[in-house]
Amino acid sequence: MASSKVVEDLLQRIIQAENETERLLSEVASLESAGTPQKTSENSTDSYQSELRAKNAKLKYRILHLKKSIEEEESKLMESMTNVLSVVNSTFVSVVKSLYPEFAVTKSLVQGSAGERFGDYKCVASMPIAKVLKASGRNTNPKEIASEIIAHLPKTSNFEKCEIAGPGFINVFLKPQYISSLLRDLLVNGVRAPPIPRKLRVVVDFSSPNIAKEMHVGHLRSTIIGETLCRLLEFAGHDVLRLNHIGDWGTQFGMLIAHLQNKHPDYSSTADQFTLSDLQSLYKESKVHFDEDPEFKKQALSSVVKLQGNDPEAKKIWLDICEASRKEYQKIYSRLGVTIMDRGESFYQPLMPLVVKDLEAKGMVSVEEGRKLVFHPDQVPLTIVKSDGGFTYDTSDLAALRQRFEEEKGDWLIYVVDSGQGTHFQSVFAVGRRAGYASPETRIDHVGFGVVQGLQGKRLKTRSGDTIRLVDLLDEGLERSLARLKEKEREKVLNREELEAAQRAVAYGCIKYADLSHNRISDYVFSFDKMLEDKGNTAVYLLYAYTRIRSIARLANVSPEQLEEAVLNTPIDLSHEKELKLAKCIVRFPEVITQMMNDLLPHLLCNYVYELCTTFSEFYDNCYCVEKDRKTLEIISVNMSRILLCEATVRVLDKAFYILGLEPVVKM
Repeated sequence: MASSKVVEDLLQRIIQAENETERLLSEVASLESAGTPQKTSENSTDSYQSELRAKNAKLKYRILHLKKSIEEEESKLMESMTNVLSVVNSTFVSVVKSLYPEFAVTKSLVQGSAGERFGDYKCVASMPIAKVLKASGRNTNPKEIASEIIAHLPKTSNFEKCEIAGPGFINVFLKPQYISSLLRDLLVNGVRAPPIPRKLRVVVDFSSPNIAKEMHVGHLRSTIIGETLCRLLEFAGHDVLRLNHIGDWGTQFGMLIAHLQNKHPDYSSTADQFTLSDLQSLYKESKVHFDEDPEFKKQALSSVVKLQGNDPEAKKIWLDICEASRKEYQKIYSRLGVTIMDRGESFYQPLMPLVVKDLEAKGMVSVEEGRKLVFHPDQVPLTIVKSDGGFTYDTSDLAALRQRFEEEKGDWLIYVVDSGQGTHFQSVFAVGRRAGYASPETRIDHVGFGVVQGLQGKRLKTRSGDTIRLVDLLDEGLERSLARLKEKEREKVLNREELEAAQRAVAYGCIKYADLSHNRISDYVFSFDKMLEDKGNTAVYLLYAYTRIRSIARLANVSPEQLEEAVLNTPIDLSHEKELKLAKCIVRFPEVITQMMNDLLPHLLCNYVYELCTTFSEFYDNCYCVEKDRKTLEIISVNMSRILLCEATVRVLDKAFYILGLEPVVKM
């Protein structure tokens, strides 16, 4: 709806400016053609002519200014791709507001159609308008309202026809020429994002592993979903800050530091010899000692105090542990194509006392049994100070929220964290807003997600019941993808470099896509066998489809220069029903991007990409792009209009794949 409002406002301003320009031009012409009045004296005639010239000059200046405004507004639209749904909706909104001013337009009046035979879009305004009119004493049939709306649609619209269906729906059929013009724009100016109301500072919190612990399958969804949302928002033109809220502070580090000092007193000088796996094992040992040995517990708590007090030895051990962990995390991020900036809990430590002080000053803190709590209606209370004086995750998250709003100037804050944390974040956001750590206009989203399950429908684990390391999952993906490629005997047609590129594309692509193609709110079953299928909505199918489409122009001996020439000069013919169907699917891309930004649901883009590939398959099976001699297989003719459809499809897939983190290959 936000994108629709942008388009509507821009179009309205352009129309108003154009109307004002026409009126002023008419006024100038009238002034210039006006005769000189009867001369009463030479002075009065000169005075009248000077007045006319001055007024004429002012009007011409206003016209130039208005023309410049029109050009500026139109250039804003040119910077983005046309969201057809928004344009259609804007057309109906304009008519509805004119005919029924008492009807408040609070949401989109237009939806996608239920099928090809029902047109391209469906206006659903007639029924709610009828209800509003009935409440004011005017009994009007929705179909009559639909007829009136159709009668007042602008004659210059891009609608081929409109039909009334059902109780009063208006089915809209677009002109093929309009679709063709949108394709031309895509090919000439590239795949761009739909318009946004304004550029926002977006802070995205995702991945968030714990220091001294290896990343496991539980980090998979946050990392993949978070990266995709960042790419989406950056593509749309927003300023995105990607934050890794790593667990790098707390009692557990006192335990590990004390254990290292006892078991490996030379750790500070040999830290580079310890792997992250070693540190995780040592952490587990320290936890056992902490729970069972009172003396070690005292030592560990003393180490926590030393760390908080910047004791040189304790801090060096802590920094070494953090560095060893980050190096291992970065290896995984590099394999998955993830870009992120570490900002752990330690960053917010100095800010926590300030948050507590601020909340106390605002009268929001209650004390119960030595704990400092913050209550908010209908929310679980937050504990900001424990009875022992320590801070909590509640304090840390409030400090992070405040810092992201006040210092980072975040307009939109996104937390990609599992759905189990939903209640916690509801309380944090509610208290944060009440405390002024976000404005009423600040958009805050908890992007929750379900659990990755094994084939038995339980959390995915190893056979021994341990959590699966993420690095092991990626390695298994590489092994399985190579085996699948060899089943297809691809090693016989690909050189070593091409085979390795295909292996990585399939391995990492199938893991990412299996996650993203499911509604993030739901749990999903992790199955390499299903992921590596080359049929259905899988990364493997999409990657094969992309490679196939990309090869069409190459195998037709169409050079890049010929393709660019065709982009500029070849008419795009959509006379075949499959050509038109594919073209309509291609130009829906901006709509999907807008909806995905509104809902933050990556599977919407996955569904669209799969639909685009299957629609292309229909087109290719029914429309010859290249005609060959059946005996010699020599090329007889190339349909450049259809080659342009292939190119438009590939360009949209390129952008969609980038957002989803898929890396296509030329040969596969």
